[in-house]
Amino acid sequence: MKVDETINDVSIEDIDRLIHEPARLNIVLNLFELKKTDFVDLAQKTGLVKGNLSIHIKKLQQKGYVEVFKNYLNKVPRTIVNLTPKGRESIVRYKKTMELLLGPIR
Repeated sequence: MKVDETINDVSIEDIDRLIHEPARLNIVLNLFELKKTDFVDLAQKTGLVKGNLSIHIKKLQQKGYVEVFKNYLNKVPRTIVNLTPKGRESIVRYKKTMELLLGPIR
């Protein structure tokens, strides 16, 4: 689906199932605003426990929507999660798809 398509050009199959899942949508929306953040802050912002967050981040990373970097701050390990340009494009496309599909509902 292209961003400038109309309702006639879009169907329910055009929804990005990867980010349509509520936990991953929550992650991507938070990263869209923050651009990047550390794993602990993202867990707090999303309300996801670390194990679930880790699994969802791996799925997003496999699709190229997020990047994960590991570093140290004062000898404490940190995991930084960053939304990629592909991830940004996917959320914009997802929003447009949902607007087109739900637009006729008033």
